[in-house]
Amino acid sequence: MVYGYCCITTKKQSIERQIRNIKKAFPEADIIKETFSGTSVNRPEWEKLFRKLENNDVIVFDSVSKMGSNAAEAFVLYKELVCKNIQLVFIRERYLDTESYKEALKGVISLSFSAEEQAANNLLKGVMSAVDHFIANKIELDIYKAFAQSENQIKELIRRTSEGIETARSNGKQIGTVKGAVHETKKSKAVKPLIIKLSKDFEGGLSDKECMKMIGLSNNTYYKYKRELKMEHIEQGA
Repeated sequence: MVYGYCCITTKKQSIERQIRNIKKAFPEADIIKETFSGTSVNRPEWEKLFRKLENNDVIVFDSVSKMGSNAAEAFVLYKELVCKNIQLVFIRERYLDTESYKEALKGVISLSFSAEEQAANNLLKGVMSAVDHFIANKIELDIYKAFAQSENQIKELIRRTSEGIETARSNGKQIGTVKGAVHETKKSKAVKPLIIKLSKDFEGGLSDKECMKMIGLSNNTYYKYKRELKMEHIEQGA
């Protein structure tokens, strides 16, 4: 059975891109959709899928970042699924597919050991274990790199946003809101999506202090934008 697992952390996000990418590569995939809080470790749809997995089933993810909330969690789950003989596919990181892992071990795992040659038997088993350990370490490193790349993309977006704000300010454009008025400025339009993406109260996993430091906002400005975002969410849900 082929499953496509797609997840988002808020109903305001669109899950369609993930579904489209998976269906393009695996039209037969049974799509599992999940929406859960970025601060919650509970993923009920994933738990249901995990319980019904059978030998040689395939799970397709749009990205390894959809497999866990962080690299350490994703690697633990990767190893667990490999042990269950589940095939994993990552549309945006095909080098992490379990087929790549198995291909690297081909020839080592298939070695037959003769009981009459105990010394050679022990040596080959040691080689196989060493190779397996090496490849597992490489996969772990690649997963961490994939998560780091995603984080770097966020930092680059923050950098470009900050530069744009400074350019606008140097050209004499107003940065901020008029007292008593509620309207969007270029700064708020640029920064609010970052707060949504990074804050644990929305889609991310960072605390308020960590968000302020990463984005470069003052305490008052950060909480002002956060209040406005929560009000917008309430109005949209009304």
